[in-house]
Amino acid sequence: MTFASRNLDRFPMNPSALFSTFLLGFAIHAIADSLNPRARDLGIPFEGTPGPNNAITDVAGVRVGHATVIKGSGTLKIGEGPIRTGVTAILPTGPHYRPVFASWATLNGNGEMTGTKWIDESGFLEEPILLTNTHSVGQVSHASIQWRMDRGYHPDEDPFGWAALPVVAETWDGLLNDIHGRHISPKEVYHALDHASAGPVAEGNVGGGTGMVCHRFKGGIGTASRRVNEHHLLGVLVQANYGRREDLTIAGVPVGNHLTAKLPQVHSLSPSFEGNSIIAIVATDAPLLPHQLRRIAKRVPLGIGRTGGFGSNSSGDLFLAFSTPPPQPHPDGTTLQVKMLPNHEMDAFFVATLQATEEAIINALVAAEDMEGINGNKVFALPHREVQSLLKRHQRLIAPESRSLTP
Repeated sequence: MTFASRNLDRFPMNPSALFSTFLLGFAIHAIADSLNPRARDLGIPFEGTPGPNNAITDVAGVRVGHATVIKGSGTLKIGEGPIRTGVTAILPTGPHYRPVFASWATLNGNGEMTGTKWIDESGFLEEPILLTNTHSVGQVSHASIQWRMDRGYHPDEDPFGWAALPVVAETWDGLLNDIHGRHISPKEVYHALDHASAGPVAEGNVGGGTGMVCHRFKGGIGTASRRVNEHHLLGVLVQANYGRREDLTIAGVPVGNHLTAKLPQVHSLSPSFEGNSIIAIVATDAPLLPHQLRRIAKRVPLGIGRTGGFGSNSSGDLFLAFSTPPPQPHPDGTTLQVKMLPNHEMDAFFVATLQATEEAIINALVAAEDMEGINGNKVFALPHREVQSLLKRHQRLIAPESRSLTP
């Protein structure tokens, strides 16, 4: 079994938890030392200026952690495996409970993101966000509640902290994973939350993205960020599991029409299976109110459209946006003072959202690696060199950094 995270900053834990983490660290470090290539490493051009890590964690306070479960091979035995799944945790304000303004939107609604009714009602996101597979939403939700209690996430003076609704979103990994086996346990959820960190974010076949497929290549987790202006940053993280091969577009080039080899080898589902869902989480350090954040969430599909996604009939395309600045107590002690940017400044955030969404998706594709799952079903990685050749032919390739590339 592989059970690991590349994000190693930890919350305070009791001695037994620290000892367990120390033992687990030997398995983690080999993975943590090298992140997979990213789209810019191949010379793929993107508009806009990224933050220092080109990740959602560029927004101060935001942390991301993964738990990845890979076990077994061969014939599917429901409840036993093979297992190709995981969970990704996004903490809007790190290990500290602090509600943040939030809103959400959808392109096509065949999916689940729990807790959104309260976000609509209150305007606040109060909990970590967890991404996993479709049939593990319940287990992840239950474990999230227990984690909050065990870690003292809610302040002692808040008697109703236990009632806060978990936010758990999903996409379907049943092409590669024993999805009916529901293999995500509290151990994986705790690991993703306890190891959530700032800094670079692992992408591709990790966490909730472990078993995902995007444009019939291996998909998964991807992230990117943009400097909106001299004061503010915006970051996006996606769990990409959607799309037809022929629609795949990279840097404006319709590469999917040319990448006709390396189609998934599917032995136990319809060969036409395409995977049809994406979750996107948008974070910003700009002072925005819920109605403005909803406007940002509604722009995510513009970035998906740039890569060839269109929100198919069976698709679950769900997007959540949050803003990290806290309200300030008013001197009268009874009210709060809230800052907000004027609406005429929103265009820059809309553009940053679609740019970061597009790059996050391509980062997921570039980072992902070949994976074989249930019944020998196999999904191949995006062929880096072929993509470079196509972009060069269309004069869309720039000088890449030196990294190992998939042939």
